Amino acid sequence: MFSIFDQYFKKYDTWYEKNKFTYLSELKLLSKLVPKDKKGLEIGVGTGRFAESLGIKYGIDPSVNMLKIAKGRGVKIKKASGENVPFKDNVFEYVVIVITLAFVNSPQKVIKEAWRVLNNNGKIIIGIVDSNSFLADFYRNKEGAFYKEAKFVKVNQLTQWLKAAGFYNLIYYQTLFNLPRDMTEIEKPRSGFGQGGFVAVIAGKNISHI
Repeated sequence: MFSIFDQYFKKYDTWYEKNKFTYLSELKLLSKLVPKDKKGLEIGVGTGRFAESLGIKYGIDPSVNMLKIAKGRGVKIKKASGENVPFKDNVFEYVVIVITLAFVNSPQKVIKEAWRVLNNNGKIIIGIVDSNSFLADFYRNKEGAFYKEAKFVKVNQLTQWLKAAGFYNLIYYQTLFNLPRDMTEIEKPRSGFGQGGFVAVIAGKNISHI
């Protein structure tokens, strides 16, 4: 599957420019959750669009071509899949995973790997296109290599995976209340899920996480 990202890496990267308000709305939500000045890793860093803007120093991805762009954006990169994260246990203060779970073979294993590399007070931040949303339906009906390969995740699925991996105190936020083609401004994120097409959840490795 990851060959499509190596083949269409330029198309992937320019999507964020063509859909500026979609990207910036997702970024605005994630910026509320991602810790500042902490040691973080993005699993599925792609071309580094989110990592660069959110100050995430480390990133892994299977796509060599996309990693080259991420490196140019200042990310410390490693070629690897989310199912086999090439870092020792307990080394990061947070892990970010944006959309990636829709393109991996084993989302549960990716989440377990994130748990492993987080320190005891670490946090995980995951962003998905909610499979039950109007946005997922819109993408399913679009033509293109990325949309064809995507396996969108339901929020209740993600919740089960996170709890099974050992994460606590899940908090949800949502954005993208309009289709990308209809957006004319950056949307304000809201708490919860069920209305927005893009949902993010933050959870802690420690039960005392708030």
